[in-house]
Amino acid sequence: MAPYESESAGRRKATRYVVPVAVVGVAAATIGLVPALADSGNPDLPKISAQQLIEKIAKSDVQQMSGTVKISTDLGLPSLGGMAGGFTPGAGGSSDGKAGSSADPQSKLTELATGTHTLRIAADGADRHKLSVLDSAAEYSVIHNGDEVWAYDSASNEAYHAKDAAAAGDRAAKHRKGETPKGVPATPKELADEVLKASGKTTSISVEGTSQVAGRDAYKLLVKPKQAGSTVGGITISVDAKTGVPLKFTLTPAGGGKAVVDAGFTKVDFSKPAASTFDFTPPKGAKVTEGDDLKARDKSHAPKDMPKDMPKDMPKDMPKDMPKDMPKDMPKGMPKELGDAQGGGMKDLKVIGEGWTSIAELKLPGGQGLPTGGSASGDVPPEAQKFMDALGDHVTGKFGSGTVFSTRLVNALVTDDGKVYAGAVTKDALVKAANAAQ
Repeated sequence: MAPYESESAGRRKATRYVVPVAVVGVAAATIGLVPALADSGNPDLPKISAQQLIEKIAKSDVQQMSGTVKISTDLGLPSLGGMAGGFTPGAGGSSDGKAGSSADPQSKLTELATGTHTLRIAADGADRHKLSVLDSAAEYSVIHNGDEVWAYDSASNEAYHAKDAAAAGDRAAKHRKGETPKGVPATPKELADEVLKASGKTTSISVEGTSQVAGRDAYKLLVKPKQAGSTVGGITISVDAKTGVPLKFTLTPAGGGKAVVDAGFTKVDFSKPAASTFDFTPPKGAKVTEGDDLKARDKSHAPKDMPKDMPKDMPKDMPKDMPKDMPKDMPKGMPKELGDAQGGGMKDLKVIGEGWTSIAELKLPGGQGLPTGGSASGDVPPEAQKFMDALGDHVTGKFGSGTVFSTRLVNALVTDDGKVYAGAVTKDALVKAANAAQ
């Protein structure tokens, strides 16, 4: 069938260790925009156009369902496990309550960005949802029941609670809508929604046969980039022929080989789940973190141990001629928030190009690239330098020189003058973008 063209449309020490993980973070966000699928069986179904199948997905209004989802992500990097959450704002699993909660959905569910996970999901209308991440010896669950949002981590016996999503902040609000945190889609429907929202004139969409997923007949929707230079090979979305619900996704890289993302139902049931599915009471002895408390900690950047006896009066003899303009380049040891205020950090994010070959450009705090073992500071451990050299490739161009960190999907170029270019594009595309920005 001919393709249907869719018309819809820091600090120096910290920086050197965070950048490779930041690449993973970009990869996680990119996965949310580019997922896909595999099949088993070819049932005989009535012919349908790509436009009709997209409309079928859009019109699907399944309110009640339950099932098991298996999601595998292979970016070509070692699994981060609990480390993934440590690089998100407000993340942390300290049991003393001072560094967040291991049950906080924003930090916990970022672990889905690597490795293989089994999820159990259930939904009953707009106000009841449950998502559980199953492990060999533990289980993590997020439960939304009316105006209550609970998350529980059995491994640490910690719980996260929000009485009202609006008061609990963005974390709970996402789950009140039955969604996982931004950039961490966990169900086939969430993956499909992101793909179709991102589709435009740079995308080719077609129906490529049928398949059978979790015992149900499905159509396969193939989504491919038209543009050269993308690392995405194609995306297949298996859509339930009867309900229009996306059942499975597989993302394949342009370079071939194993799928980067493979997420789909192994069991699915569209009947009403038992009401008890959404009941939750913290086990005896569980540490409970309230959403309001966690939100307050996220917003607070002041040191916790301030001197008790602060001077009541400031010195009288202050310099009369204070500088009118503060230096643009703040000292490297200053807090990140001050660096951002002076023009550094994520606030300088720009997007180059469009569609599948779009590239994010931003500046690193401090305006410098990654130090090396031969830098003047001399504070790079040999083991860390060897690890960095193994991860990155040195490149040069009109922009100067820098290092490209690569995964099977997302590449990121960190220049020696402190700029980062990242996207689901080839290394050559990043160098070209950096040269053009000069």
